[in-house]
Amino acid sequence: MIRSLTTLNNNFNILQKRQENISANVANINTSGYKSQEIIQSTRASEVMSNHLDGPLLNQQQDIGGFVFSNQIDEIVQNFSQGGLKATASATDVAIQGDGFFTVESPDGGNYYTRNGNFTVNDAGQLVTQEGYRVLGTTGNGQSAPIQVNSSDFSIDNRGNLAGTGMSLMITEFNDTAGLTRVGDTLFTGQGGTVQTGGTVVQQNYLETSNVTTVDEITNLMQVSREFEANQKALSAADETLRKAVNEVGKV
Repeated sequence: MIRSLTTLNNNFNILQKRQENISANVANINTSGYKSQEIIQSTRASEVMSNHLDGPLLNQQQDIGGFVFSNQIDEIVQNFSQGGLKATASATDVAIQGDGFFTVESPDGGNYYTRNGNFTVNDAGQLVTQEGYRVLGTTGNGQSAPIQVNSSDFSIDNRGNLAGTGMSLMITEFNDTAGLTRVGDTLFTGQGGTVQTGGTVVQQNYLETSNVTTVDEITNLMQVSREFEANQKALSAADETLRKAVNEVGKV
C-alpha cells in the first residue's frame, strides 16, 4: 500500500510538470521566436513482487510477478522547427529563414542565442533585445562587436549585412541543437556553435512567430486532465482501503 501511494504521488508530480510545460507553451503562443518544448517520459522497469503466503504454514515466499510502480521524466525536448514570418513596420525587427540564431551578449560576457528578432535601440544607440542584451555583429575582419544604429534609415539586406557599416549580423549555427539549454523564454546557451559566413536568409521588417501549435497543446492538456482524474480515483480507492484497514480490521 505504501508503494502504491508513493507511485501515485510520483505520477502527480510528473503530471504537474507536464501541465506547467503546457502552460508555458500556451503563454508564449504570441512570443516572437519562441520554441515549444515537450516533456518525454517513460515507464520505469518492473519490480518483482512477493509475499510469504506460500507453503502449508503460509510462511514461505511466493513470487507474485512483475509490477510497474510509476513513470519517470527522461528529458525535455526543444522543438526548433521554423515558425511563420509576420511582417511589421519596425526596421529593427529581423527574422531568420532557415537554420541559425541571432547572437547576443549575456550579462556575464558570454553569448546567448535567440530566434527572437524583436529588437530595439538602447540609449547608447545600440541594437538590443527586449531584455536589454546587446545584439552582436561581425566586423570585416571577423571580430564580434555591438551593432550601432546611427540613423533612421537603418537597413539590413537579406544576407544580414548592415548598410554603411561594414558589419553583418552574427548568426550562429549549431549542428546539434539538442545541446542548447533554455535560459529564458527565447534565449539559449550552448557550446559548439559556428558563425555563418553566408547562405542565411535574413528578413528585415519581419518577425518569426512562435512555433507552438494551439490544437496540439489543447490535446495535451486534455490528456493530462484525464490522467489526473484517473490518478485521483486511484488515490481515493487507496484512502478507502486504508480507512477500512484502520477502522474495521482491528475490530476482528
